[in-house]
Amino acid sequence: MGREIMKTHDVVFSNRPITTAAKEFLYGGKDVAFAPLGEYWRQMRRVCVIDLLSLKRVQSFEFVREEEIANMVNKINQACLMKSDVNLTDLISVITNNIISRVALGRSLEGKSEGAKLTKEVMEHFGVFSVGDMFPSLGWIDELTGLKKRMRKTSTAMHRFLDEVVEEHLISKKEGAQADRKDLVDLLLEAEKDPTLGVEFTRQNLRAVIMDMFVAGTDTTYTTLEWAMSELANLPVVMKKVQEEVRQVIGKTTKVNESDTSKMNYFNCVIKETLRMHPALVLSLPRVSTSSTNIQGYQIPDKTRVIVNLWAICRDPQVWDKPNEFIPERFMNNSIDFRGKDFEFIPFGAGRRGCPGLTFGLMSVEAILANLLYWFDWELNSGAEKIDMTEAFGLSVNLEKPLRLVPKAHLF
Repeated sequence: MGREIMKTHDVVFSNRPITTAAKEFLYGGKDVAFAPLGEYWRQMRRVCVIDLLSLKRVQSFEFVREEEIANMVNKINQACLMKSDVNLTDLISVITNNIISRVALGRSLEGKSEGAKLTKEVMEHFGVFSVGDMFPSLGWIDELTGLKKRMRKTSTAMHRFLDEVVEEHLISKKEGAQADRKDLVDLLLEAEKDPTLGVEFTRQNLRAVIMDMFVAGTDTTYTTLEWAMSELANLPVVMKKVQEEVRQVIGKTTKVNESDTSKMNYFNCVIKETLRMHPALVLSLPRVSTSSTNIQGYQIPDKTRVIVNLWAICRDPQVWDKPNEFIPERFMNNSIDFRGKDFEFIPFGAGRRGCPGLTFGLMSVEAILANLLYWFDWELNSGAEKIDMTEAFGLSVNLEKPLRLVPKAHLF
């Protein structure tokens, strides 16, 4: 059914319903994720996917990932010297947030408590339950509970913060400052003045597209890394096996090169198995039918909301042997992939509305995870037998309790 919705009848299900959060933060769908299929969506997707999220552009931001990873490694080294554990959940959250904010805004949010706090609040609002989204006629309940008021407060503050970032870019450009590498704001400011764009593009549109990057990128990337390290910590044999491969491929060095990860077969199997067991989004963002259609004998009326259960597909016992066990070996000599072609494994969705930031997110996951496994050996806290894998629900599903592990600098 997922294949029929996302491929066979992709055009019919190519739009998304505008949620309460999308109305408040994205001006009713002036971004990429919620914009209705049409010329505006195509142009905005082109600006983001081709100009910012293409393989060449993602690779050009390697220096950002390297600098942020170096900061993370230094912090973990300090914990090693003090023989203390580290809160990996916080560390991973900070580094993914910094990478995305530098690529999108041209500056890190670390040390800037307001920006980091607002980003977290925006992501939380997109994951919260809204009565009006399920029962439109009861939307007044969201006013009564204070949900809409809280959203408006965060939205106003976030939009004000983004305006400050845009003004900084305009001043820098006016003064003749030439950036070696353009960030998302630079590209969107160029699009704002591009007469060939063919669609209206105002400051509201600019804010909405920028917020797509934060909401879709930060939470999902850090969640994948958190689950990967949790599963490995609970399975020392698998941890040892993947670390041996990582260290053998990289050798003795002072820096882990991103290009090395393509040579690590088992390492990539670990990432695939993490995405299978813990897809960044348990449920796909909802789609809505633009006309009546038939899906496997079910007549689907016009304007029907459809949600694909990505988690259930990735754990289908008819497809996966021992689906609830973490077994990276299942992907050895197995061509099945997560890029939207194999519908038994679609953690990033598929079709026109598949995740446009897949390459960017995956490259960050690979680089950060490779460094964590190369430089350090990891142990559970004294007295702990297993990591508590209880889930906390939100826009994405992460650990309920922060992941704390004891690092030991590896001696080469």
